[in-house]
Amino acid sequence: MDCVFIARGTTNALPIWFVTAQTFADVRTRIGAEPTAFADAAGFRPQPGRHLLLPGKSGLGGVLFGIEESGEPKDLFLPGRLSQHLPDGVYRFANEPHDARLAALAIALGLYRFTRYRKAEARKITLDLPQSLDRDDLQRTVEAVTLARDLINTPANDMGPAQLEEAARGLAARQDAAIDSIIGDDLLARNFPLIHAVGRAAAAAPRLIDMTWGGVTDPRVTLVGKGVCFDTGGLDIKPESGMLNMKKDMGGAATALALAHMIMANGLKVRLRVLIPAVENSIAGASFRPRDIYTSRKGITVEIGNTDAEGRLILADALALADEDKPELIADFATLTGAARVALGPDVPPFFTDDDTLADELMQCAAAENDPLWRLPLWRPYEAMLESKVADTNNVGGSQGGAITAALFMRKFVTVKSWLHFDVFAWTPSAKPGRPEGGECQAARALFALLADRYG
Repeated sequence: MDCVFIARGTTNALPIWFVTAQTFADVRTRIGAEPTAFADAAGFRPQPGRHLLLPGKSGLGGVLFGIEESGEPKDLFLPGRLSQHLPDGVYRFANEPHDARLAALAIALGLYRFTRYRKAEARKITLDLPQSLDRDDLQRTVEAVTLARDLINTPANDMGPAQLEEAARGLAARQDAAIDSIIGDDLLARNFPLIHAVGRAAAAAPRLIDMTWGGVTDPRVTLVGKGVCFDTGGLDIKPESGMLNMKKDMGGAATALALAHMIMANGLKVRLRVLIPAVENSIAGASFRPRDIYTSRKGITVEIGNTDAEGRLILADALALADEDKPELIADFATLTGAARVALGPDVPPFFTDDDTLADELMQCAAAENDPLWRLPLWRPYEAMLESKVADTNNVGGSQGGAITAALFMRKFVTVKSWLHFDVFAWTPSAKPGRPEGGECQAARALFALLADRYG
């Protein structure tokens, strides 16, 4: 990794001074006359996001960085902009930003580069953190987010169902978790007809990856991640613009694996299960078709209204399996609907649940972790949009409320009250502080904070 967290006490750590219009006068007196004169000559103003490298006696002497005034800052990851401006070296926070932990995390996450196919100049930033911060926890979080980003950024020719399984097996081996998979026609023999139908046309066989970890008597938590490694839309083929980024359609699976990494690496007292239906939605003679009808694992018959609504189909079988164990919590992650992006944009994934207490707790964790989420309703009257004249349900609703009807479809396959559905984008369209352009891990840090509070 490009960023290392160490304990405070390094004598040569360079100070980063966080300044606002209100605090700049005090910082000027603390940094001394010569750096202050240099800042004035350079025309530095303590505006949010601005920085200045200060000279020292033998090179770089420190850094000024502007942040927002106290109150409610727009983005607690703003210090992540420093990732692009700091020369290699060891740094410390000379004064407090709004949230030192999130500032350190943002700088580390901002250093991420996807280098599998194109080398990038190596960066090495070391942050000498206050003793009050848990350096190991921060490092594990960076590892988890990096795992998700790397998986999402890898193109489908190198990240098909088999390679996604390989990544899951690698994580399981590192954390001493058990893992198994059901592949190809065995899905039919084991009663996962929807997963098989969606993935059967691809050269790479569909599969259901099943990972377990933790004490058998500990509270059960099950994560389900949509693993569509590429989505053409099937016979209801996507337009070119809609297909371009479909390597990221396994972003839900990547998110589930990242969260699993956080849970296992931090030793939470849970019985963890991770279910990943991994497929490629391809076009071939064996493709499933509009108006086909399948009997799901749960026994619900599903009419296919659109083959591009395939994610909810594979999740339906996986959720039915998850529900059979009656865990305390089921959480699924899926790059599911464009409607979610229209409603909330790329940065704020919606989530759905019937558990009001869980929703309130999750919203608090999302705010504290700067991992934004917003609750949308499981609006029961919209279930009428899913009605079929020939089956128990259609897999798509009308032209409106698509994120809600998708969630209502999946709700049919879950009976436990504490079920969370996250409709993530898993992508940053343009770089932001702490969030480089490309694959992104959304919702995992927020949910981990909730789980750590409960089971840490």
